[in-house]
Amino acid sequence: MSPLEQQLSSEIAQRGSISFRDFMARALYDPGHGYYGAGKARVGRGGDFFTNVSVGPLFGRLLARQFVEMWRRLGEPAEFVLVEQGAHRGDCAADVLTALREFDPACFAATTFWLVEPLAQLRQIQGERLRDFGSEKVRWAEALTDLPPFRGVHYSNELVDAFPVHRVSWRGDRWMERCVDFQEGRFVFVDAEISSETLRAHLTSLPPVPTDYETEVNLAVAPWLAEVESRLQAGFILAIDYGYPREEYYRPERTTGTLSAYAAHQREPDPLLRPGEIDLTAHVDFTTLAETAAPLGLQLTGFTDQHHFMVGLSRLHFPDDQALSAASQKELRAFKTLMHPGLMGRSFHAICLAKGTGDPALTGFQFGGDPRRKLLPA
Repeated sequence: MSPLEQQLSSEIAQRGSISFRDFMARALYDPGHGYYGAGKARVGRGGDFFTNVSVGPLFGRLLARQFVEMWRRLGEPAEFVLVEQGAHRGDCAADVLTALREFDPACFAATTFWLVEPLAQLRQIQGERLRDFGSEKVRWAEALTDLPPFRGVHYSNELVDAFPVHRVSWRGDRWMERCVDFQEGRFVFVDAEISSETLRAHLTSLPPVPTDYETEVNLAVAPWLAEVESRLQAGFILAIDYGYPREEYYRPERTTGTLSAYAAHQREPDPLLRPGEIDLTAHVDFTTLAETAAPLGLQLTGFTDQHHFMVGLSRLHFPDDQALSAASQKELRAFKTLMHPGLMGRSFHAICLAKGTGDPALTGFQFGGDPRRKLLPA
């Protein structure tokens, strides 16, 4: 039994079962033993899972094209801030900054890049990766609350899916919370009463589902978005992740929810096994982001799957046939991977929220359709 398993089982023995949200938080973010908290996460071919950044630098280069357009929408301010949260080793940040320096020196000169990173180990790795850009260009904040107010863009890639979620089940006449107990030498799910009024209120917004339907609720989205908005004076919030609009997320056929555990690119059947050693994740309910945005004064300006987002951005990166033909075969292969419907193109989505930007229309979302119709149907 690992040290984290010993700690969790001992706490459960003393206090009783714990919410899955608390179990997931410890499994991922415990500073001594968590999958992310202790720096165990491995990304890429030799790790546990792929991300967009694993495909190569093209993802960051395409984002850089979008960031230049956002800078222009803000009136080309002399001080333009890019904030990445969940940057892992800093590869995407390096790709973005390299691209900006290459194809828009004016935007690059105006840009200060902040990484929000609570883990000292990752801050050190990111610092090594971004050393060539200098301390005036790249800065760090341990938490969103440490960021100064800024004009620019907050962006993330596969951040929200790693927020700890509550696990719930509809038993035919009421919702029950799926908590974690320790029985006969292993962690198991057990039914318990709903742990908070906030969770209970959120459950009333879900569509009807069949009996014994299990799913997840991410209550961390609202406070996170409120904190980002409180630092953003004017600009954009761009989140790229896998997930669905609410009606799709809670389809009656999705009886076991979206909670997943991964190790070595294989899905683990039991998310309670080996806490701290495997990745835990749940898809994003993008409707929650859209609903949270409006009361904060954020405008929903775009929502689309990654296929259409990448195709839109390609108009900036490959503006004509000549530019497309000049692209390297490696770059073209990366583009096909990012936008391929059978790979990342349909499972990932991009959502954009704007504040004080005037005309919010962005090229990346030109093929995305009306985001309100998708996320906030009447």
